Amino acid sequence: MRLDSVRIENFRNYSDVYCAFDPGVNLILGENAQGKTNLLEAIHYLAMGKAFRTRKEAELIRFGAEFAQLEGLITGQERQHTLKTVLFSGRKSRQLYLNGVKKKTHAEVNGILTTILFCPEDLMILKSGSSVRRRFLDHGLGILRPRYDTALAEYTRILESKSKILRDRFQEPSLLQILPDYSRRLCQVGAILISYRARYLQALGEEATRFHQAFSGGRETLEIPYRTVSTITDPFAPVQVLEDQLLAHLASHERAELESAQCLTGPHKDDFDAALDGLSLKSFGSQGQTRTAAISLKLAQRELAQRELGEEPVLLLDDVLSELDPGRQDFVLNQIRSGQVFITCCEPERLTRLGKRIRIHGGTISEE
Repeated sequence: MRLDSVRIENFRNYSDVYCAFDPGVNLILGENAQGKTNLLEAIHYLAMGKAFRTRKEAELIRFGAEFAQLEGLITGQERQHTLKTVLFSGRKSRQLYLNGVKKKTHAEVNGILTTILFCPEDLMILKSGSSVRRRFLDHGLGILRPRYDTALAEYTRILESKSKILRDRFQEPSLLQILPDYSRRLCQVGAILISYRARYLQALGEEATRFHQAFSGGRETLEIPYRTVSTITDPFAPVQVLEDQLLAHLASHERAELESAQCLTGPHKDDFDAALDGLSLKSFGSQGQTRTAAISLKLAQRELAQRELGEEPVLLLDDVLSELDPGRQDFVLNQIRSGQVFITCCEPERLTRLGKRIRIHGGTISEE
């Protein structure tokens, strides 16, 4: 899978630009605030249907413009496709086109262009709270397993309903009669989530360990063990066994949930650790080590997606080189040899032996 070229109109600080890309490494050079990250965001939005720096689509449209348009020429499965997205400044919904044919939702163009993104905010995957790591898991699994997304959506709905029952039961005690049904279904769907997550994290950990050892010259070993409900003795057990163990844990917390009016147990509390040679990255890791581990997780995500989808997603690396020592910078620039890669960089002296260099200045693009 590769993005051959893109045309960008009225997106962020771009007025009307066109750029063709190398099928390998594309090093995007320029000073700060010139549009390097905006280019990656345009590619990511075209592929995934959402931005990574804002939830407000109006912020993506160039100031004073009525619309923004992204159009990419994509090669995948030995075929070429044209993918176009048009955003409007008013309330009008965005428009999507695949090979000139209008589509209703982004789900209809899923898989035409898939991206794996690393940006500085991704350091929070390893440094922040468990909710960030669960979102990382959910996103990675959602790319590979549509049924996981379905189960996660159902679990979220049941969790919200049960939480409302617990909050409202003081005013409406009769709600307690239906509480066991919600608890039982929560455990049924929760067992499915745990089964998916355990297998995904096992495979992700194997690949992330391999990438991190290459990154660090074999000096460090990365581990990402799964942390779920304490009564789960084996997250790889059959789903029915997981469901029974979840029900047992829930039963032991029933009184506490009623008193606190909160759902206190379940895979909505799941987490995974990240450790180098047995030491927690969150507590003891340097900025360089944390960045290397986060990049390794993203490369592992890409590897798993390639296995499942049969094509390697496009890799977007934003501000990836800062706080890396020369050896780790060389790995990013010259050792990631498979698939298409986009790397932003502020340092014009940075060289890569692969691909091409693209310069950005004030929203204009020049190719070398």
